[in-house]
Amino acid sequence: MKIEKDHMSIKNNGSKIRKILIMGLDDAGKTSILLSLQRDTNLLSYCSLRPTQGRVIVSFQDRDTLFTVWDFGGQEQYRTDYFQHLDEYFIEVDKIFFVIDVQDTERYDLAFDYLKIIVEYLVKNSLKVDFTIFLHKFDPNLEDHPDFTEERLSQTLFGKLKEIIPPNFTHDIFKTTIYTIFQKTPVTIR
Repeated sequence: MKIEKDHMSIKNNGSKIRKILIMGLDDAGKTSILLSLQRDTNLLSYCSLRPTQGRVIVSFQDRDTLFTVWDFGGQEQYRTDYFQHLDEYFIEVDKIFFVIDVQDTERYDLAFDYLKIIVEYLVKNSLKVDFTIFLHKFDPNLEDHPDFTEERLSQTLFGKLKEIIPPNFTHDIFKTTIYTIFQKTPVTIR
């Protein structure tokens, strides 16, 4: 793994380059997902994480693809800046992961506001980006919790996501966890 200050300084070496943005509120688990994508299994890496300040750009190779992942700190002061510069950040982006901490129910509305700004920007500018929403920290102990049943999630999360995301906007939604290893489960909104 090599941390880059500027994605333009990456040496290509004939690999495909994929630019990925990881966005969401602070403490949603974005950096942990990034570590998982890099196949980092050292628990100390996860225990020593600090809030991302601004954005961090990390590059890593996987087979014939060089991934350049932009990890956006989710604190309010950074989000305000991001909104003013989306046109710069979204240049040549291939994929966006938007991460919602499923356990942080008190901040769902704030996460939805952030998501709405991004989706509206993509739609307004006709940007075709592989867009995925991670309902993150959906750890195994939540499967049987009454607040996280499919019926309850339909009331608290899925209905609001349907309001925000236009029907013709291509996207995927997954329940995710890094409780053991990163895992994702497809979600179908009815």
